Amino acid sequence: MKIALIAHDGKKAEMVAFLLENKSFLGDADLVATGTTGSHIEKAGLKVNRLLSGPLGGDAQIAAMVATKQLDMVIFFRDPMGKHPHEPDVLMLIRLCDVHNIPLGTNPATAELLLRGAMNPEK
Repeated sequence: MKIALIAHDGKKAEMVAFLLENKSFLGDADLVATGTTGSHIEKAGLKVNRLLSGPLGGDAQIAAMVATKQLDMVIFFRDPMGKHPHEPDVLMLIRLCDVHNIPLGTNPATAELLLRGAMNPEK
């Protein structure tokens, strides 16, 4: 299972708390994150592959991984109240998740359901 992790600045602490609270559902998942989000995750003691910072192309890198089916899930804690200069990249990533049927969790409640479902499939 390969999971991409992204969090806007106001959501980075929430992302780290979410990951620590749901560590048991991550199992042996391979985590990849945008640069700054990844540095926060590393400081919390989790192993993560860091890409570029979101505004510098990290969102686009993850979108490319979605388009080439290299990811199983994206967890992106967006700040719906903030302005983001890289919004076109964010919208592209969301669109590509929809196009390629990649699960996308944009808040802790949805992300937890995705993790639980992915790590405990009963199909």
